[in-house]
Amino acid sequence: MTAKSRFANALPPLDLRHGRVELSHGSGGRAMAQLIEHLFVPAFDNPWLAALNDQAVCEPPAGRLVFTTDSYVVSPLFFRGGDIGSLAVHGTINDLAMAGARPLYLSAGFILEEGLALAELARIVASMAAAARKANVAIVTGDTKVVERGKGDGVFITTSGVGVVAPSLNIDAGRARPGDLILVSGTLGDHGVAILSQREHLRFDTALHSDSAALHDLVAHMLVAVSDIHCLRDPTRGGLAATLNELAQQSQVGMLIREPDIPVRTEVMAACEIFGLDPLYMANEGKLVALCAAEHGPRLLEAMRAHPLGVEAAIIGEVRADLLCLVECETGFGGRRLVDWLSGDPLPRIC
Repeated sequence: MTAKSRFANALPPLDLRHGRVELSHGSGGRAMAQLIEHLFVPAFDNPWLAALNDQAVCEPPAGRLVFTTDSYVVSPLFFRGGDIGSLAVHGTINDLAMAGARPLYLSAGFILEEGLALAELARIVASMAAAARKANVAIVTGDTKVVERGKGDGVFITTSGVGVVAPSLNIDAGRARPGDLILVSGTLGDHGVAILSQREHLRFDTALHSDSAALHDLVAHMLVAVSDIHCLRDPTRGGLAATLNELAQQSQVGMLIREPDIPVRTEVMAACEIFGLDPLYMANEGKLVALCAAEHGPRLLEAMRAHPLGVEAAIIGEVRADLLCLVECETGFGGRRLVDWLSGDPLPRIC
């Protein structure tokens, strides 16, 4: 059923081709109702949103609820492989998926800057809607605010998500154990370098795209093969290095990874060398890190490689007993280096 609001036929259409966001679009008056009626409701198109309440009333599913929230401030708004809209949907779904949850409902809050072209906003909203439909998730409620020109950088999006996880499933950052294998689902640093290359107008022989993707189907596929995955985490800001340090601290263990086994594209390595960056700290938006018992590692790797989002998956190291909770990397020359927490912000505004 097509969503139809209580204001149907009462408001003139928006000029999505030439119009721009005005302060009145966040005032709570006629212009805001216009924006909701002619842009958000048709794009997201579901009965919960069409009711136009200040909340969405949804039937509680069987199982345990999983809830997450995140904000997106990426610059530029549009990049190879995605945009801030699809990124917001994918990132929120992925936070749910890292608990093994099936995503159900999302909310979306928009902070719009005065002067933003309505055509750009419509493109972002359409991208969000397409990403949500592909993931079989409904955007059921939201909010819009407008700030003065120069104070918002186009669009900021805050999303929250609700999912459901089976009662028997226990994936937790505190479950890593010495001897566990560390797996990644594919090449690292693609998103961070895609954003960097577009921002700095770099050119590569092969155009690098963001890896932005929803990972819940990959996780479901993995859980069919190995039901007892100890930890899952998507290495976004801070990359693999931050993720492994977080898991090491929460589980009170150490980590040893092998540099030659870590999948990194040539373009990513080249860009990191140019800018003095380490690919282990570069952001990803469509990759995951998985930890499981050693005896399950080969089966889990096989399952990951059988899925379109895991064809380049690899086992890159193992968990060790270490009271200092250090993460170390064995280099291609046989030496070791410490993979410490990220210091500073080498690449701002990547998600």
